[in-house]
Amino acid sequence: MVDNFKDKAQTWDKGSTRVNGAKTIADAISKNIKLQPHMKLMDFGVGTGLLGFEILPLVEKILGIDISQKMLEQLAQKNSAEQYIEPKNIDIIKNPLKETFDGMISSMTLHHVEDLELFFQTIYKNINANGFIAIADLEAEDGTFHSENTGVFHFGFNQDALCKVVTNAGFKDVKIENINTINKPHRDFGVFLLTAKRA
Repeated sequence: MVDNFKDKAQTWDKGSTRVNGAKTIADAISKNIKLQPHMKLMDFGVGTGLLGFEILPLVEKILGIDISQKMLEQLAQKNSAEQYIEPKNIDIIKNPLKETFDGMISSMTLHHVEDLELFFQTIYKNINANGFIAIADLEAEDGTFHSENTGVFHFGFNQDALCKVVTNAGFKDVKIENINTINKPHRDFGVFLLTAKRA
């Protein structure tokens, strides 16, 4: 697996943009999904755990999936006996997980997934009946969000097209709403939250 984040991991949590963005996404997930203490979730593209640690107090367990070993090393340093996200270094599209979850959360990772159809078909099998997915990512942009686009397969997403892919994979009650705006010097970038349920 190619680790495009190995040089970024150590400084990933520096500054307020990512930290505050994760809190905003967590708040939006909590507002849209009834999180419960018995739930076991997957955090896809967990990174350093910015989103996962916001959600963790509301559920029983989170398995943090990431293809970046360096990001998971940063996550491991933040783990404690009281706040623990289980890290797993794996490409779940090439090596699907056999276990299932009550839900999946994800923050700003989907644009790094090349084959969306295969991804959602794969994830569908990992979600329990009536479980959920809650995915935050960029609205369609011009390719200037990242200063360098290695490993970026989508310049944000057309919402109608994305909803169709998710629905075709078998999910129901697919919804998208704008939840945040990331301000950069040259322009603003919208962030959406997509939620859906497994049939």
